[in-house]
Amino acid sequence: MIKLYAFTCGHLTIPTAFLLAGREGATRVPITSYLIDHPRGRVVFDSGLHIDTQHNPAAHVGEVLSAFHQFDYGTGEDIGARLTSIDVDPASVTHVVNSHLHFDHCGGNALLPNATVVVQRPELDAAKDGGDVKGYVTADFDTGQPRQLIDGRHDLFGDGSVVLIPTYGHTPGHQSLRVRTDKREFILCGDACYLKEALDTMTLPGIVADPDGAIAAFQLFRDLQGKGATIMYGHDLEFWKTIPQAPTRLG
Repeated sequence: MIKLYAFTCGHLTIPTAFLLAGREGATRVPITSYLIDHPRGRVVFDSGLHIDTQHNPAAHVGEVLSAFHQFDYGTGEDIGARLTSIDVDPASVTHVVNSHLHFDHCGGNALLPNATVVVQRPELDAAKDGGDVKGYVTADFDTGQPRQLIDGRHDLFGDGSVVLIPTYGHTPGHQSLRVRTDKREFILCGDACYLKEALDTMTLPGIVADPDGAIAAFQLFRDLQGKGATIMYGHDLEFWKTIPQAPTRLG
């Protein structure tokens, strides 16, 4: 049986225009992570923030990123602690699938010491060329862990239950994850779709690497939603309040 669990690994407050183009003000967003428990391995989708940002975010992410992100991230909220709290040893995680390599999605990779990092090849190339001004922090993604580089769609276990879907747009190599449990199908969007409102209105975020790619991802999500899939928006606080948190099973 394949089981899916959701975790909240802190919060950030960011300019609303990052989420919806043209909007003013600031919005508090959850940092989301998931555990997929599969008979052939344990998968974490997005590992959240680096543990050092609990104490001195600017020292870790740099002045540029810290100027636009207010951190609310305390002891016990990192992915390692979240897993331990439900009696899952972080060392038992076999794969960490990063939607992309921005600092709030791969910062906990090193806390999963035996995991192979599964990432799209164009995303790793973008991260190496990016720098903190584009949201990449080398210490977060260059951890020395084994990598499995993917080009496009990939069935992680070969049984159709955990499938990486390229959703390039937010970044050059962004990917989402389709998870099929005995309950239903879930689409873990990462940053390909921050908010329910964005998908409902087809409103792009204010910062996007490839607008055409981002719209194509929205259209894919709408199609999958129409076929019965549950869309798991990446940073939607109101939506996230409705989501059961581990140890309660999501799917």
